Amino acid sequence: MRRLNRKKTLNLMKELDAFPKVPESYVETSASGGTVSLIAFTTIAFLTIMEFMVYRDTWMKYEYEVDKDFTSKLRINIDITVAMRCQYVGADVLDLAETMVASADGLIYEPVMFDLSPQQKEWQRMLQLIQSRLQEEHSLQDVIFKSAFKSASTALPPREDNSLESPDACRIHGHLYVNKVAGNFHITVGKAIPHPRGHAHLAALVSHESYNFSHRIDHLSFGELIPGIINPLDGTEKIASDYNQMFQYFITVVPTKLHTYKISAETHQFSVTERERVINHAAGSHGVSGIFMKYDISSLMVTVTEEHMPFWQFLVRLCGIIGGIFSTTGILHGFGRFVAEVIFCRFRLGSYRSTSDPLPDGHTSNHLPLTTDNSTH
Repeated sequence: MRRLNRKKTLNLMKELDAFPKVPESYVETSASGGTVSLIAFTTIAFLTIMEFMVYRDTWMKYEYEVDKDFTSKLRINIDITVAMRCQYVGADVLDLAETMVASADGLIYEPVMFDLSPQQKEWQRMLQLIQSRLQEEHSLQDVIFKSAFKSASTALPPREDNSLESPDACRIHGHLYVNKVAGNFHITVGKAIPHPRGHAHLAALVSHESYNFSHRIDHLSFGELIPGIINPLDGTEKIASDYNQMFQYFITVVPTKLHTYKISAETHQFSVTERERVINHAAGSHGVSGIFMKYDISSLMVTVTEEHMPFWQFLVRLCGIIGGIFSTTGILHGFGRFVAEVIFCRFRLGSYRSTSDPLPDGHTSNHLPLTTDNSTH
């Protein structure tokens, strides 16, 4: 009884089979069909490998919204070397709220040599090369976002040679916490002293001939410090042509939330424009010699998320590739055989008509001549 039920179930499943079946006796193999099948299988294998590479790749998705966080502090990460002795220069921040943040709150003044060692020059050359490529190919920023992780480092390598010369420059590095409003971070002659109307720098004891604001920006970023991220001013080097010269950087900071498979952090991107000029009061070029970085905070926040193709979408695309290749090659093979048969039939018909003999009344005989025997009866 159980065997009978299995047989009925099997017959029912066979009746539900809606796919067409071609008997093997109806299938005719040919050299052209084998060639087309080989091309189809090769194409399917190639496209499958390419689709798998696309499936493994990721891309960055950018979303924009209004930044509603105005109460938190903004962190500025600084690593700048100025070609003056540390006792001659001072750095601080003054924002639009007239809040002064002195360099003593987080910056370190370190006497160093301004000229780089051979290894450090190679590092700077590679960093400047990357910066030039980033300006030409903006899509490379996505590659940097993907490769960023906390164990990497893009900082200037330590000096490997032991120079006996006395330090002639000052490396100002560290970080400061400021209000999330527009402000001005500047490095100029003399240490800063606060007073009710702002602040001033004690520059009277420093002679103008000793001014030299040639500088190198090894690193400048806003927000959480993420090694591996290359910022627009990293590796910048400016050489002053005059002792009384002003360097200005106008920076627009954009809050950014970065979410990748390697790191999740809240940082800031920024764009910058540069300007430099010589201070000459007699010619109408007024100002103060130094390095001025005027930054402004954007009201928009960018969320950068690394996304991956879902596995079900990969399967659907793969099925589309296989089915599409089989259908297309089948149609092309059938059309090719049809064209070939039409051409060959015309040739055969022409050769057949050339063997016909004309009749005396102008009609054509379509009968083939009878074969006669050479023997006579």
